[in-house]
Amino acid sequence: MTLLDTLLTTIAAGADPGPFALLHREGSDDLEVFTGTAAPVGRLGAVPLPTAGAPGPRTLAVIPYRQISERGFACVDDGLPLECLVIDAAERVPLPAARSALPAGEIATAGGGFEIDDDAYARTVERVLAEEIGTGEGANFVIHRAFTAHLDGPPLAAAVRALRRLLVGERGAYWTFLVHTGGRTLVGASPERQVSVEDGLVMKNPISGTHRHGPAGADPDALLRFLADRKETDELYMVLDEELKMMATVADRGGQVVGPYVKEMAHLTHTEYLLAGRGSLDVRDVLRETMFAPTVTGSPIENACRVIARHEGTGRRYYSGAVALLGYDGAGRQSLDSAILIRTAELTADGRVRVPVGATMVRHSTPAGEVAETHAKAAGVLTALGLHPAAPARPADRPDRLADDPRIAAALAARNTDLARFWLAEREPDALHLPALVGRHVLIVDAEDSFTGMLAHVLRALGPRVTLRPYTGIGDLTGFDLVVVGPGPGDPRDGADAKMRALRRLVRDLLATRRPALGVCLGHQVLAAHLGLRMHRRTAPYQGLQRDVEMFGSTRRVGFYSTFTALADEDEVATGYGRVRLARDAGDGAVHALRGEFFAGVQFHPESVLSRDGVAVLSDLLPALLPATLPAP
Repeated sequence: MTLLDTLLTTIAAGADPGPFALLHREGSDDLEVFTGTAAPVGRLGAVPLPTAGAPGPRTLAVIPYRQISERGFACVDDGLPLECLVIDAAERVPLPAARSALPAGEIATAGGGFEIDDDAYARTVERVLAEEIGTGEGANFVIHRAFTAHLDGPPLAAAVRALRRLLVGERGAYWTFLVHTGGRTLVGASPERQVSVEDGLVMKNPISGTHRHGPAGADPDALLRFLADRKETDELYMVLDEELKMMATVADRGGQVVGPYVKEMAHLTHTEYLLAGRGSLDVRDVLRETMFAPTVTGSPIENACRVIARHEGTGRRYYSGAVALLGYDGAGRQSLDSAILIRTAELTADGRVRVPVGATMVRHSTPAGEVAETHAKAAGVLTALGLHPAAPARPADRPDRLADDPRIAAALAARNTDLARFWLAEREPDALHLPALVGRHVLIVDAEDSFTGMLAHVLRALGPRVTLRPYTGIGDLTGFDLVVVGPGPGDPRDGADAKMRALRRLVRDLLATRRPALGVCLGHQVLAAHLGLRMHRRTAPYQGLQRDVEMFGSTRRVGFYSTFTALADEDEVATGYGRVRLARDAGDGAVHALRGEFFAGVQFHPESVLSRDGVAVLSDLLPALLPATLPAP
């Protein structure tokens, strides 16, 4: 008997076969079967990765959301374990044979419904829009709720039936899987890669934007209308920026962006990008630094975790965590493949079923729209469990893949027209070097927004060495030719906030010593306030907003992530540090940028993928801030 036959025979007899996993990965013609020993570990660094044996997987790790605390981020700790299946035996079964072997039949359930009803979830959406996005705490946030039911039979028997239904009826999944660790079983069809590493190539594919299919199923014309929706476009851009921040920490030169694409599933279609970059970290460190995707948390991610803890109030269990396969390739290099734990049901030994889903809330969101999104996202797994109607069959006159429609391909390509070529195109390492910056040393101060990682890559491409430090550990400034006061969440007017006090001291000292400085977003706001400009909270936040601004004689297309702005009535002001020129909005006087003799500030993010002209802005501003000759060593 094959491993799969043995497992299914044992389950059919009502017994527990021990820890195992069944896995179909995108692009594969096989179902992978793994058995082994399961054990909890405390940290990702402790995930076992044995070196002996032939190339291939060694360990499958099931990572709960609470592991986000390894990065120092807030979470409601529910105590769920990080469990590892150390693989003892493996086989590959052709997918048609696997479908035939897996049992069919009904899954009996009792009850069923969302723990948080539609009205209560809609009120949560309203609060997040008003209390978080509206006050500058971030650009987007994902708040989840769970559909729960109870099985009228053995959980493992239900799980293998659900897996068969997903393999037959779902489409577009990155991983379709069943993982049984003994105490619990996870079964799902996740559309999204967490992160993968193969031959030193690190890859991620952020997915955002959810088109719900109508009663007749996938419709090209409806998808075209969805692709033209500004809210859905902006939502994908924002998570693309946030995932580029992560790539900045695990890939040597950041990530190159490919796409966008559509990912069509049975009940809905998503939009996605692919990010790729070369890296050399241990794969467990790559997992740690990419916990967890902004598509299931929000941005900036550190503050998103605080927002999740505030508005959810309970632990997430395995929702938005990851299931990861670690091993070695044919050359003995570490390999990693992983999927985000979404569109996944958790089945426990006492027969409880939990299907968690979340919606991405952005400045354009409506409560009704986000409620509907959670229903659509739950539909695939609920269908596999017999708790939701199956998706309608595709009409004969429609293409098998929506992406094959040339109109859709054109609409996707058009989305890149105004994005930053820095992240979309390959380039030689020194192609963008500026003579005035080569040999310089730049310090970037991170104010709790890892946009600073992307900014570091952009600045290095211009020629200088770059050091990144948190605002809590700025240290000695000796040896730095330029200090960048970076972005972060929060209200720049809040003098009681420790971060704002630290940034104010830094800006005061930089100006007092006439050290060249650049403020970005929050850093710009603190700089502007120190120069005497008044601060204003926008009624409509500029979160994930792209627009053209006039910049000292040039029009630049740039991306904003802000709720606050400086205001001024004139294009030039006198300060204790000389005359300061301002780039202002002609309508409301908002200060988009400022420049003095040895300092400058920009309200937008020049490093953002939304800033088509971000490199040009930095190339114009920075050389003018620095002395013409390098300081003596």
